[in-house]
Amino acid sequence: MTRLIVWRHGNTDWNAANRVQGQTDVPLNDLGREQARAAAPLLAALRPDALVASDLSRAADTAAALAAVTGLPVRSDARLRERHFGHWQGLTLTEVAERFPAEHVRWRAGDPDPGTGIETLDDLGKRVGAALAEAADAAPGGTVVVATHGGAARQGVGHLLGWDAVVLRTLGSLQNCHWTELRRDDVRGWHLRAHNVGVVAAPAVADAV
Repeated sequence: MTRLIVWRHGNTDWNAANRVQGQTDVPLNDLGREQARAAAPLLAALRPDALVASDLSRAADTAAALAAVTGLPVRSDARLRERHFGHWQGLTLTEVAERFPAEHVRWRAGDPDPGTGIETLDDLGKRVGAALAEAADAAPGGTVVVATHGGAARQGVGHLLGWDAVVLRTLGSLQNCHWTELRRDDVRGWHLRAHNVGVVAAPAVADAV
């Protein structure tokens, strides 16, 4: 049985400000670095065989905290980046609602393609799902930890599980430095074993940020 741990990065100043990050390369703040250091021993106890991360620094540096404990190298994969949020990147959610009211309402309602240059949920799920599947295939029967982003994690996991958009919206958002655990066997395929697991209390923020 292959185990896949999909780990959201630690906190950033933009998370704290509810500012849309998307694919902007925003670093971890002091809280985020501490969250990663605190989570690393618990993840190390799962005896991971491989470690993969988005190439954006907030995910790569989160993975580096686990690498420091396990000695595993971190493989970088740009497909694990967060959803691209087009014209929204760099804006607070309040600013988004003011400048793009119609699109913001559609996004809040779960529209998979709200406009303004935002990557569609289908494209995001396929992109991240392919990266997750490849990461798992590299260590069949083992444990793989993948450091990525909130929205990317949700859609990538949904793609592997074969969940439609309605079901996927019922899955709560990952807090910073928390993770989802999936397992795959020859009979059941991929299935969800745990969600939003973590050791550090973190503020709940929207997937976009």
